[in-house]
Amino acid sequence: MATDPEKTPTVDEPKTADQIFILSGQSNMSGRGGVTGHGPHKKWDAIVPLECRPDPQILRFTAHLHWERAHEPLHRDIDSKKTCGVGPGMAFARAVRAHDPKCTGPLGLVPCAVGGTAIREWARGSHLYENMVRRARESVRGGGRIQGLIWYQGESDSYTREDAEGYKGKMEELVKNVRADLGLPLLPIIQVAIVSGGDAAYVETVREAQLGMRVENAVCVDAKGLDLKKDNLHLTTEAQVKLGAMLAEAYVKNFLILLPDALIRGSWRC
Repeated sequence: MATDPEKTPTVDEPKTADQIFILSGQSNMSGRGGVTGHGPHKKWDAIVPLECRPDPQILRFTAHLHWERAHEPLHRDIDSKKTCGVGPGMAFARAVRAHDPKCTGPLGLVPCAVGGTAIREWARGSHLYENMVRRARESVRGGGRIQGLIWYQGESDSYTREDAEGYKGKMEELVKNVRADLGLPLLPIIQVAIVSGGDAAYVETVREAQLGMRVENAVCVDAKGLDLKKDNLHLTTEAQVKLGAMLAEAYVKNFLILLPDALIRGSWRC
């Protein structure tokens, strides 16, 4: 592990992204890796793994709708009422750039996740949904193309039977609406199957919905087996790094369909 140095923007850094990915969901997407303490005393330890260090070719779309060099925590001004730490986004971006020979230009991340949110709060017309769509649309104004939506959410829906059993239908509706509103009918979707809901009783019901969703151009990455923090809810920093690599592997192997296996560079091991 290495501590992340302060980013040092230079005049020749890219001002917009070529390949753009939306990061959305709740707290395990916005990142709690390295966050310690309780309540108002939570703080991030500021330890950034090498797999998540800044890269001039990886950009972040800020809350003020402009591109900057990405660095952890990616969601610091989006999930701003919570203490954010390391999530899967940077590890994902670096792994995609490492393994996809077609990814030669700047890669952009559009953070949209907000901790503690249930799927019903992401329905079309809600503030969360409309803000995600607005940010996605604004991200391509300078050029570039949205390559996928990475979604990690569901813990908040695992506390009641009603929410858990309704999850699959609401998620399918979300995918349909996002694709329609962005004008991308086959937008790749990578969903993460949750590990835990803390003390929630219906985690397996939500997981079954996520793993069993059959939507064209959508895949699910199972986070089960990744290490959790002591709260039995949030992924550790090391687990987030592993998840980022898993998401990148899912993207390259499922959506870069014209890419021969022989051209995929290197190993996916973290």
